[in-house]
Amino acid sequence: METIQVVLDSKLLRATETAARRTKMNRSALIREALRAHLSHLRIRELELRDRKGYEARPRDGVDLSLWESEAVWPEE
Repeated sequence: METIQVVLDSKLLRATETAARRTKMNRSALIREALRAHLSHLRIRELELRDRKGYEARPRDGVDLSLWESEAVWPEE
């Protein structure tokens, strides 16, 4: 691990310290976890945007997808 310096305003720092106490983590661990979650969220948004652009570029043109509906049904036990 590497040490970095992060500047937080006092209100955000207090909220961070409160959250760290509630979750029984230290500030660094809390910030690492929050950053990982945020980066994951950004990646998902990026993938969704890429998919959306792909579907907009190549619309289904009225293709009948009802043939696949039976594939999406769970078999009865």
